[in-house]
Amino acid sequence: MKTFSTLLLTTLLCAAGAQAASFDCRKAVAKDEQAICASRSLSDKDVEMATKYQFLRGLFAMGFRGEMQDRQNSWLEKRKQCGSDVACLSNSYRQRIGELDAIYNKIDRPL
Repeated sequence: MKTFSTLLLTTLLCAAGAQAASFDCRKAVAKDEQAICASRSLSDKDVEMATKYQFLRGLFAMGFRGEMQDRQNSWLEKRKQCGSDVACLSNSYRQRIGELDAIYNKIDRPL
């Protein structure tokens, strides 16, 4: 997990300078997206989640990758239901990041 966190931290630091969230805040229309763009904490969680998701997607074959995408889309729909509720959004990100961390921790890899 430490290696995964280190890799992602480096990626996050690079991404953080490029834009606040993992999406273009200038195009944010939905209440959840606007709340994410207005909150540094939520924006950071969004970048962390998106980075982990993209990293993991690249590790798997098409079948599991498709399943991951379905889960991500499902999560995005749930996140949208939070609207502008910051506590709900924060909890949603915490849960999704935990799910992605669990996927990573199950991967067989050399030490």
